[in-house]
Amino acid sequence: MDDSTPAEPTRRVTLADVAAKAGVSVSAVSFVLNGRTDQRISERTEQRVQAAADELGYRPNLTARTLRTGRSGTIALVSDFISTTSVANAMVRGALLELDRRDTMMFAVETQGEPELENRLLHSLLARDVDGVIYAAMFTRVVEVPPILTGLPLVLLNCVPATPITAVPAVVPDEQAAGRAAARVLLEAGHRDRIQFLGTFPPGMVGAPRWHGWQPMALADRLDGLREGLRAAGASLAGCTTVTDWEVADGVRAATEALSATDRPTALVCANDRLALGALRAARDLGLRVPVDLSVVSFDGSPLAEITEPPLSSFALPQEEMGRQAADLVLATRRTRRVHRVPMPLTGHTSVAAPA
Repeated sequence: MDDSTPAEPTRRVTLADVAAKAGVSVSAVSFVLNGRTDQRISERTEQRVQAAADELGYRPNLTARTLRTGRSGTIALVSDFISTTSVANAMVRGALLELDRRDTMMFAVETQGEPELENRLLHSLLARDVDGVIYAAMFTRVVEVPPILTGLPLVLLNCVPATPITAVPAVVPDEQAAGRAAARVLLEAGHRDRIQFLGTFPPGMVGAPRWHGWQPMALADRLDGLREGLRAAGASLAGCTTVTDWEVADGVRAATEALSATDRPTALVCANDRLALGALRAARDLGLRVPVDLSVVSFDGSPLAEITEPPLSSFALPQEEMGRQAADLVLATRRTRRVHRVPMPLTGHTSVAAPA
């Protein structure tokens, strides 16, 4: 026969318990534990309250706080593929770090780009009284913002709305500025009339099929910035080589085609690091040395850029900073429709040299 008796459920420690332990009023405990700075509480009293709360194991009643303040202390990050890919999850880290600093929790969900799943997840999140939503995309693109988010504190991360929305800011990388900087790096090295871009899509194609055919804003913005930077110096692109995806194998094929031409380029500007890695392999197979015989510039600043030989001159996506800014904006008391463009720093300068 089992003589054991069920354990008594642990009673929640209340503000009154902390007040009795510290020898102060309940209101003084409330002011201290809620971070109120508009009341005159001595430093000694604050220390006694904190010590009592720690000793008793006091935990704030979040449900009561939500009812009292109208805020749950939670934010939702809704994305397409960010969490399950290694491409852009630094944005999640940046948002988490900033929200943790602001004593705010984050729910992160992923829709896989499926409208029905997205709708179900959004209804579930809003039923939990989140204080705001960061609506994010794995790569920079134009999005249709779900109507259910209308009126809620909202920030777009790595995307912009198809139609402008009042008081909804967006945080994106400054791709055009990076394109202009890529032109400047090559021009300063002495390249001028044999610079080729690698990574445009064939006519009629807007994006890779595995990403729902979404059109990456990065392609047009990087290319526009590159052309603008060259044009300002009286130069222009020698041409563009098309691909059907931005993967290593596509880079090998496209670079082999470009570098096998009679008047081969002295510099390749690749749409991303994977294409650039393919370009390095193609150059090696053709007996060309980088950067002695060929300079290569790319975008993204991914880990691939650091492990190539030589390391790539790549303009890095500032994903962690973008996530941090989005978290800061969603908690702001005032938001505007402004698009916040975050600079893309150059990581390394070892795959660029003067033309042979």
